[in-house]
Amino acid sequence: MAYSTQTDIEEQISQEELVELTDDSGGGGVSASVVERAIADADAEIDSYCAVRYSVPFDPVPAIIRKISVDIAIYHLFSRRSVIKVPEERQKRYDNAIRFLRDVSRGLISLGADTPSEPVTGKVQTTRTKDDRVFTLGKTSDGSAGTLDNY
Repeated sequence: MAYSTQTDIEEQISQEELVELTDDSGGGGVSASVVERAIADADAEIDSYCAVRYSVPFDPVPAIIRKISVDIAIYHLFSRRSVIKVPEERQKRYDNAIRFLRDVSRGLISLGADTPSEPVTGKVQTTRTKDDRVFTLGKTSDGSAGTLDNY
């Protein structure tokens, strides 16, 4: 399931601009396959950052992820045309989206989605707590098993 749709993109940029960005054949219409590819690329970029803390793909999609998907997809549509410079506003939106995703991956920002999964650090993880100790140090005991004061 894609995080955004062509309709979401059409709410952000004009139909004429979308035709200019996607019509490779010169037919005068919006190429749905080009838009779908830009959305898929944006969603893959989002997943690459969010997979560190969340289970992806998102279902349901948080509103902020839909917004970021639109911003990144539009940026990709502009950047595929070498003759069209990415407008400054679109560049800023893309940069802000990436900054936001980096903060999500670092755990500085929550998406408001389900509780994040535990990050995989490659290190040994334990579920033991201080109360699970078998031996105690620094205090005498009743001499029962599990103490070191008799040694």
